[in-house]
Amino acid sequence: MRYDLVVRSRRAVLPEGTRAAAVAVSGPVIAAVAGYGEPLDAARDVDLGDLALLPGLVDTHVHVNEPGRTEWEGFRTATRAAAAGGVTTICDMPLNSLPPTVSVAALTEKRAAAAGKCWVDVAFWGGAVPGNSDALRPLHQAGVIGFKCFLIDSGVPEFPPLDTPELRAVLGSLAAVDALLIVHAEDGAEVKPASGRDFGSFVASRPPVAERRAIEKVIGAAAATGGRAHIVHLSAAECVAMIAGAKGAGIRLTAETCPHYLYFAAEQVPDGATEFKCCPPIRDAVNREALWRGLEAGVIDCVVSDHSPCPPELKASADGDFGAAWGGIASLELGLSAVWTVARRRGRTLDDVVRWMAAAPAGLAGLPGKGRLAAGCDADLVAFDPDEAYVVEADRLQQRHPVTPYAGRTLTGRVRQVWLRGSTLLDPDSGTPDGEPAGRLLSRA
Repeated sequence: MRYDLVVRSRRAVLPEGTRAAAVAVSGPVIAAVAGYGEPLDAARDVDLGDLALLPGLVDTHVHVNEPGRTEWEGFRTATRAAAAGGVTTICDMPLNSLPPTVSVAALTEKRAAAAGKCWVDVAFWGGAVPGNSDALRPLHQAGVIGFKCFLIDSGVPEFPPLDTPELRAVLGSLAAVDALLIVHAEDGAEVKPASGRDFGSFVASRPPVAERRAIEKVIGAAAATGGRAHIVHLSAAECVAMIAGAKGAGIRLTAETCPHYLYFAAEQVPDGATEFKCCPPIRDAVNREALWRGLEAGVIDCVVSDHSPCPPELKASADGDFGAAWGGIASLELGLSAVWTVARRRGRTLDDVVRWMAAAPAGLAGLPGKGRLAAGCDADLVAFDPDEAYVVEADRLQQRHPVTPYAGRTLTGRVRQVWLRGSTLLDPDSGTPDGEPAGRLLSRA
């Protein structure tokens, strides 16, 4: 058999572990995984040698903000950043676009806005807000991968939070079609107003108890309805034990955390450095260590970016006031390097990172053809140098605005090439997307 592409690596990260292998591609899919030195007839045969070969990452938590707030990011720049960072599939959040994705009409408008602009494949979350219960099943049938809700003010008026009875009602409705509800879990009753340049005061305004009280509500609603629930961007490590207990009791609950919670600690954040603001906040080093332990133990299921950019003036115009600045960290291009930088110091392997950032998010989103180097899966491949260190230069990132807390940080591990469904994505000299966007708009499998 003649293949279109063969990519060989002495360090291919396969579902069964890392070994020397050759991944053979026919059309857009992986046709076979063979021995590293096995003779294979192919139109193109690429030998990466000691560079690692990973499956394309899947990032299930990305705010693209188009249509309506395209000046915040947009599909073209978000997916360029994803490609440069080894992410071949993103799942777009239902806010902060205008309109939010809370109806089939809004989903149709968003898909139209994305058409022809995407460098990687894109799936879509629907939104669950007060008053749109009749839209949930039609959105599910239209192909969204699940639904997002808030239990606290979202920061934009068009996406209000659910109260506890509404949360339970939504989970019950979604349980009937086995659809997933992902939850921003903070309890507004435990959050205090924030102001000023002191980062410690901002962190104290959104204490761990705010996450704990909200997660208790999610666990109670999931237990009562049999619904599937997922906690997004877990920051408070004291909640890990509660999540483990719920899982042990058979409640259908999963959780994610983000690279910034695993890389940074509150003690490192200078006063007035609003590029570090996110909600829930980056917490102290003891909390960070406990998050890592929860991830390593398998209680936290995956690591995704919560890429949430905004125009620089929404950060800078606050003049360092954490209460006034927009909350969100842009890191879509840097997540793999940030997580690997810390993970390797902890003795973790690329197998772990691929499980956290590719296989588990693909499973969460119901995308069985993504996140694995296995026959029948999409040929989304990443050549990764796990040993190369580099300094983050914000103005060279592919995201729309050069605002990131990683600026000036030295990270380890660099993406060298990416293939999307067997087609080369990156210019080998610049490491940036080259050619024309060929990403597809995905629907729930």
